[in-house]
Amino acid sequence: MKKLFWLGALALPLVACADMTPTQQRALTGTAAGAGAGAIFGAIGGNAGLGAGIGAGAGLLGGLLVDQSRRSQEIAFQQGYAAGRSRTPAFPPR
Repeated sequence: MKKLFWLGALALPLVACADMTPTQQRALTGTAAGAGAGAIFGAIGGNAGLGAGIGAGAGLLGGLLVDQSRRSQEIAFQQGYAAGRSRTPAFPPR
């Protein structure tokens, strides 16, 4: 029974993220990772709660920056792909 409980507890976050946008997933992942790392470093410094809060904020910012970078890469890829299919340069030559 305990194995079933832990299996469900570990699978729940994966199922909960199924209908999220990639931006939301990256923000949540960054927040969770930042909070975890912040709690560890905060515990070493004497205040795990403050460390978790600061880490969560930094992780959220990092997750959103990663998302912005990935979206710009995807847009550039799609532009290059469309230009290749039409045999015209995506950007004018210098």
